[in-house]
Amino acid sequence: MAEVPAEVNNIEETTQHHSPRERLKHGNAEASTNNTEMRPHYSKLDQHQDVETSDASEKLKRMEGAFRTILECVNEDPDREGLVRTPARAAKAMMFFTKGYEDTLASAVSNGVFHEEHNDMVIVKGINMFSLCEHHLVPFYGTVSVAYLPSNKVLGLSKLARIVEVFSRRLQLQERLTREIATGIMESIQPSGVAVVIEASHMCMVMRGVEKPGSKTVTSTMLGVFRDDPRTRHEFLHLITNSLSSGGGGM
Repeated sequence: MAEVPAEVNNIEETTQHHSPRERLKHGNAEASTNNTEMRPHYSKLDQHQDVETSDASEKLKRMEGAFRTILECVNEDPDREGLVRTPARAAKAMMFFTKGYEDTLASAVSNGVFHEEHNDMVIVKGINMFSLCEHHLVPFYGTVSVAYLPSNKVLGLSKLARIVEVFSRRLQLQERLTREIATGIMESIQPSGVAVVIEASHMCMVMRGVEKPGSKTVTSTMLGVFRDDPRTRHEFLHLITNSLSSGGGGM
C-alpha cells in the first residue's frame, strides 16, 4: 500500500479536529476574502456622484435659508403652520424650474440621431414651454414650433421637445431662448436650416408693471435655408399659422 504524504495527513487531521461551527466560520472567512477580491474598487464616477449629491444638498439648504429670509422680509412668520415647510418646498421647486443648468445638449439628443435619406421639412409645433424671466424671476410660458430641413440625418421627434426643455428650464429671455433652441438643433444634426418660433405670455406683464393680461410675445430665429430662401421660410410660417392662432398645444 502506497504511503500517504505527510502533508496530506496534516490537512486531514486539521480538518477532522475542526468543529462544524469552526469549519463554517473558516468557510465564511474564505468567502469574504474572495468577495473582497472580486468587489470592484470605489470608482471615480461613484465619488463624483457623491460630490454632486453633497453639492445639491448644500444648495438646497442655502436656498431654504434664503426663502425663509424672504418670508421674514415680507412681514410673514416662517414658523407658522402654513409656512413651516414653505422654504424647503420653494427651494426644491426652484431647483426643478432651473434644472436645465444641470442638463446638456448632448444628453438631450443621446441616441436620437439617425442617418436617413430624408431631405424634406420636418415640423413639430405646439411644444409646451415653461420658463422663468431672468429680470423678475416670474414665469413666462407658451408654445414652441420648430422646423428643420434634414441633410441625411434626422432627430427623434421627442428629442426636439427635450432640447426645448433643456434651454427653457433656466433663467431666460424669450429672445435668447428662441436662438438657443435653434442653434442647439443645428449643432446636433447639421441640417440645411432650422426655424424656431415661440409665442408666450409673460407674467411680468400680467401680474406687475403694465398689468396687461392677454398680451403675447412672438419671437423667431431662422438659420440656414430658412433665412436665405423666402419660399422655404414662407412655407414654414404658413404651416404653423393655425398653431399660432389657436394657441398651439392647448395652452
